[in-house]
Amino acid sequence: MNNKGYQTMLIALIVALGGLLMGFDASVISGVIRFIEVDFELTKLQIGWSVSSLTLTATLAMLVSGPLSNKIGRRKVLTYAAILYAISAIGSALSPDFVSLVIFRMIGGFGVGASLIIAPMYIAEIAPPHLRGRMVSFNQLNIVIGISLAFFTNYLILQWSQSDSSWARQLKFDEYTWRWMLGLETLPAILYFFGLFFVPKSPRWLILKGRFDEAKVIMTRFTSEEIATQELEAIRKSLEEDVKKHEKVTVRDLFQPAMRLVLTIGIVVAVLQQITGINSVFFYAPMIFEQSGIGTDASFVQAILVGLINLVFTVLAILFIDKLGRKPLLIFGVAGIALSMFVLSYGFKSATYSLTSESIEMLEDAGVKEQLAPMIGSTFTSDVDYKRALESTLGITTAKEQESALLTAAISMNPGLILFGILGFVASFAISIGPVMWVLFSELFPNRIRGLAISFVGLINSAVSFLIQLIFPWELNTLGSATTFLIYGLFAVAGFLFILRYVPETKGKTLEELEKQLVKD
Repeated sequence: MNNKGYQTMLIALIVALGGLLMGFDASVISGVIRFIEVDFELTKLQIGWSVSSLTLTATLAMLVSGPLSNKIGRRKVLTYAAILYAISAIGSALSPDFVSLVIFRMIGGFGVGASLIIAPMYIAEIAPPHLRGRMVSFNQLNIVIGISLAFFTNYLILQWSQSDSSWARQLKFDEYTWRWMLGLETLPAILYFFGLFFVPKSPRWLILKGRFDEAKVIMTRFTSEEIATQELEAIRKSLEEDVKKHEKVTVRDLFQPAMRLVLTIGIVVAVLQQITGINSVFFYAPMIFEQSGIGTDASFVQAILVGLINLVFTVLAILFIDKLGRKPLLIFGVAGIALSMFVLSYGFKSATYSLTSESIEMLEDAGVKEQLAPMIGSTFTSDVDYKRALESTLGITTAKEQESALLTAAISMNPGLILFGILGFVASFAISIGPVMWVLFSELFPNRIRGLAISFVGLINSAVSFLIQLIFPWELNTLGSATTFLIYGLFAVAGFLFILRYVPETKGKTLEELEKQLVKD
């Protein structure tokens, strides 16, 4: 790779830091919920709301960020996103009540939505065709680094909160555990803000605004002058042809017959990425592992494993996406998602729950031990039935506070099978539909309406994510773990069949070539 190639990659990495912030902001809440559930006395739906509120405003941001970036520029939108991330981190950490926490989480959601849409769009617009898949995947790579970082810092802060060290006590990690978890995001937000000063304006955006000389100067930073001239001419010609056909881009343009195939693919892939449960795992990982009876500390450790597996397989996806292509990775990965979900469903379905005198004696609360005596010898084949019995015996508040310890005391299952299923699912997602979806979004749609189209399918993706996050605690509490993961597996099977039949291969083609191939008037 020559110096221009390295420069392009460096710019792409800076822009993709928005993905790191998105991943951290979204997943840090996984370690927070067990604390705020008790501190703010939350219901299961309120827990879901504390997690999903960020995604709700991210959904709204996706609706406007594409068109807004066409008006004021990609870089400026990303700069505003960095500011919103910082405000959200500080405000969330200082929140005195549940409502304040949700408000500041929602402020961060606007930054998430903007960076999730604009970062891959910008990178696709500066990257050469033979490296575009890899460079756009930098955004997904940074998302998973952010997720891993959130899991790791959550675990560190949890350990520091239990430490007797004087410095840990002085910083009040024990008293402000979840506040420290949320406040750490301020540091990468500031770094991102200043990093964007080194990022040039998108050449395709400049061409869209008729500023051809500026665009060419920037394009020659990333490629030779001859190639830059050719690409500029191809982009200008494509935009001029679109202008002749349409005076103004509107949502109605997305539903023209010529757009039917690419829009259908975009919508289905956007829904599939979320409806198979990825954000249930990322945002509730410790909660899921606690359901297998391993305890709180171990659940945080296994959440770190989730982040590391996600990171490793995302790197593999980046290495292979321009060699094997988009479709083979999708086929392999979605098949793995389905199998992993079926493993999880089987693992939880085969679990039994039974309290013994010995297991009750290991509990710390003497009052709880006495209250649980009537349940000794009773065996439950469903986590839902067991939790209902605990609530009836102990009361809802006590059962909630003691849930992790009581699951550990009663459960009989293979926790290794659950860990295998979760890690298999994360690996399958990370090497396929996680990064590939955003690469496809940056490639499928015509130049003139790319911003609006990506915002539209991103809106759908985020809306489905919001619903999944909101109802997941309720699903576990009402349907049980086995049924919840079975539903995710069935959705994955349906998506696998769609990919086989309809999703095209896009590797190695320019954006203009793909437009001619997929958009038919």
